[in-house]
Amino acid sequence: MAITTGDTVTVEYTARLADGSVFDTTRERVADETGLAEQQPDREYGPLTVEVGTGELLDGVEEALVGMEENDEATIEVPPEKGYGKRSDDSIQEYDTAEFKQMIDVETLEEGMQFQTPDGDVGKISHAGPETVRLDLHHDLAGKTLKFDIEILDVS
Repeated sequence: MAITTGDTVTVEYTARLADGSVFDTTRERVADETGLAEQQPDREYGPLTVEVGTGELLDGVEEALVGMEENDEATIEVPPEKGYGKRSDDSIQEYDTAEFKQMIDVETLEEGMQFQTPDGDVGKISHAGPETVRLDLHHDLAGKTLKFDIEILDVS
């Protein structure tokens, strides 16, 4: 039976960047081999069950699942616009350094620090100068093409 929107599917997957490095997986063996298990010691690995079309997965992954069947395996490529989005200047916010420090109640700012804006967005400081601070609101994987090795275990 081919997967359609609304179906519940159980999958195993390994997600890679274009250079082949693994950034996520449901497979404990792969997590151990790639060092992900050490980075996320409390994570439990195992098949993932989701309803297709509910937005639980990246758009590019959900679209690729439609039409696949139980026991199918595939490697799919997800472009940025179907993954974590393209990078754009709209996702960079600039603040006066003194006002930003007061707003988040810190004394020292360093590039790479993560903060939540008053609007609830999470960003990382990409520039911390004496006059201005730039907060990058992009997901770490924004602008990247991703590859997913997917195995369909069950469809219902």
